[in-house]
Amino acid sequence: MKFRPLHDRVLVRRVETEAKTAGGIIIPETAQEKPSEGVIVAAGTGARRDDGTVVPLELKAGDTVLFGKWGGTEVKIDGEDLLIMKESDILGVIETSAKGKKK
Repeated sequence: MKFRPLHDRVLVRRVETEAKTAGGIIIPETAQEKPSEGVIVAAGTGARRDDGTVVPLELKAGDTVLFGKWGGTEVKIDGEDLLIMKESDILGVIETSAKGKKK
């Protein structure tokens, strides 16, 4: 199924976190918090102002982002758990260097 968010909403896939601490302790799945990092899968066209003009989104598909712990609405599309949230719920974009590592 193809899904396109409307207006200023984005579709986000959570990025799975490491299940092991720096000291090597394995954290059981039931004790792990849901990650607050994800990748934009799809983005809407932008917010519409009162005068009818559209303000385009700054986010695009493929951006790695941070969002609030309780942000978004969980949905299941093609058997995959995803989040739909407004662009304003996104805290920031994680930019990567040329080597592919997070800055």
